[in-house]
Order: sequence, then structure tokens, then C-alpha cells
Amino acid sequence: MTALGLMRSPGGWMAAAGAALMLVNAFRAFHDPAAFAAYLGLPLAAPRDAALIHVYALRALFIGIAVAGLLVMRQRLALGVVAAAAVIMPAGDAILTHQAGAAMPTVLRHIGIAVFLAIAAIALARAAPTEPA
Repeated sequence: MTALGLMRSPGGWMAAAGAALMLVNAFRAFHDPAAFAAYLGLPLAAPRDAALIHVYALRALFIGIAVAGLLVMRQRLALGVVAAAAVIMPAGDAILTHQAGAAMPTVLRHIGIAVFLAIAAIALARAAPTEPA
């Protein structure tokens, strides 16, 4: 499959959107940790806690680069596995932000991201070529 072929599929576009979102989130988290923490639904208790958001940013940067790399290498099945495994992050975020008293739109955004990842995983797995047994 060509790189263009992967980008002609809904799963490929969903993976590209996810990688872009993670890279944007990494930038936003490094640039303004307090604002990003509030966006996540878990405002910082003190400015010194910004290091926790920087930890998040490093992980988001890694995920964005790794997914982009899998896209470039046309690893559709691997992208599907990553998307399926990644569902745990926004699902957990939804639970944690709800428990912390975040606004319902914030909690629902996390749930929406989990659903998006689940759909992407299915789309990528369905379109992945199978090898003969």
C-alpha cells in the first residue's frame, strides 16, 4: 500500500488527525502549562505544578511523532493497535476529570476522543491487509 493509499482511507485520516492533535497539545502544554491544565479539566493547584504538565507534553510529543512515523511507514495494522490501546487514556481522563469536578463539556470531550480512537482502531483494523495462513 502506498502512503497515498493509506491517506485515502478514513482510518489513515483519523490517525493523521490524532498525531497532529498530540503534537499541537505538546506545544500548547509546553507554551502555557496552566492554561493547558485548565483545558484538560484539571487546573494546577500551584504554579510549581507546571512540571506535571511538561511531563504530559513530553509524552504527547512522543505519541505524535510515533504515530506520524507509523503513518509514513504505512503501518496500518500497527496504527490500529495503537489507537485501540490509546482508548484507555481519554477514558481515564474522563473519569479523572469528572471526579475532580470538571465541567461536563470537558468530560464529554474526553469521552468523544475515546470514541474517536475506538472508531479509528476499527477502521484501521478492517482496512489492514491480511496475510494468508
